Amino acid sequence: MNIDKKNKVTILIVDDEENILNFLEEVLKEDYLIIKGKNGKEAIKKVQEFYPDVVLMDYKMPGMDGMEAFLKIKEIDKDIPVILMTAYGTSQIAIQAMKEGAYDYVTKPLDLEEIRVTLKKAIELKKLSEKIKTKDNFPEGEFIIEGLIGKSQNMQNVYKLIGKASSSDVTVLILGESGTGKELVAKSIYMNSERRDKPYVTVNCAAIPEGLLESELFGHEKGAFTDAKERHIGKFEQAKDGTIFLDEIGDMSLQLQAKILRVLQEKCFERVGGTESIFTNARVIAATNKDLQKLVNEKKFREDLYYSLNVFSITVPPLRDRKEDIPDLVEYFIFKYSHKYQKMITGISPDAMEILNNYSWPGNVRELENAIAHAVVVSHGQIILKEHLPQNITGNKIKIEESKDISGEEEGVVPLNDLIAKVEKDMIVKALKSTNGNKSKAARLLGISRKSLFNKIRDYNINIENIETIKED
Repeated sequence: MNIDKKNKVTILIVDDEENILNFLEEVLKEDYLIIKGKNGKEAIKKVQEFYPDVVLMDYKMPGMDGMEAFLKIKEIDKDIPVILMTAYGTSQIAIQAMKEGAYDYVTKPLDLEEIRVTLKKAIELKKLSEKIKTKDNFPEGEFIIEGLIGKSQNMQNVYKLIGKASSSDVTVLILGESGTGKELVAKSIYMNSERRDKPYVTVNCAAIPEGLLESELFGHEKGAFTDAKERHIGKFEQAKDGTIFLDEIGDMSLQLQAKILRVLQEKCFERVGGTESIFTNARVIAATNKDLQKLVNEKKFREDLYYSLNVFSITVPPLRDRKEDIPDLVEYFIFKYSHKYQKMITGISPDAMEILNNYSWPGNVRELENAIAHAVVVSHGQIILKEHLPQNITGNKIKIEESKDISGEEEGVVPLNDLIAKVEKDMIVKALKSTNGNKSKAARLLGISRKSLFNKIRDYNINIENIETIKED
């Protein structure tokens, strides 16, 4: 087969479904020369024979799948843009594809306009010789992050950016409203990076008092201030060659901003009260729910630090802009909290789901998670009903059914934390009774660490001296 590539760009289309191959050939043949392949092995053979300009290939095929074929195509010619097609628009596939250096991916059912635009951009990229950095032999199964869920286009874009950020050591700034999952994005970048075997250190800049934050970040020497009884190693030093996540960096004072800027520019700092320069190779990922550009204009955030942080930015969308992800999130949270509180919840009623879909979610995914946790706690059957949802979401007062696990008034609004505490204390007491007070066995039964169990026994003031006399809440 002779291909004349003088006038038209050559596209290799690979899919095990004949109808998809024929459809794509029919709609694209006026603009491109089309080569077809039915499986991964054929794709590799066609690339070796024709060196197409772009490859458009299905992800899931029998035998050699699209990812395996893509990796082999990279070995033949790493500059050929490969676009993967998948009916499984999950975060795992998106992150892995982009991390391995795929140009892009599109989800089925196929959007013809999206394919045309993606092909056009891929061809322009190839002509300009702008190559996406790749990484070979990425271990399978290491790109799953608990709670990072959603198949919407907005989340697909986030996954793509995570994949790109993971393939380098670039400083990343994660933007988004409170409760959108910025910390999950940061953790995902770390877990997919070459530093995933190194330390991962987090600092919530808004949660630590200003007077202590500098010491927390950079450490202090003995005698640096009144309570400095001994040397303290700070978070940057703990991170070493790993990753440090600075959450809510928009709340940091201008004085500390200057010191963070120095770390980014010079890779060194001094402990509080010290003179020795300590060098760090820690990668910095920062996040904020504030408008940093506005803070810069108001002289509340350093412009030079803003540009140093904003080398690569990812904006996490609010839940109201990706409501199609709500059913998947609800399913995940039902499973999570049913397991945690040992309930047999199997689903949610249509009218309850409709309420969740129509709610505005000012607290984003975090608010949805709390709502489902609340519903799981108060539900007495296998299905979450609309009356089990929090009052602020339904607009109605909640009726708490009588339960052996939860005591209290039959009617009225009970704060979520109080409900969870009652259930948790009750389950701890039951576990201790069933193990005759053996805390190690009780911890294993509850699925928590022994240390966590000790802390909860203390927090709930549970008397275990005579296990038989313990009363359940």
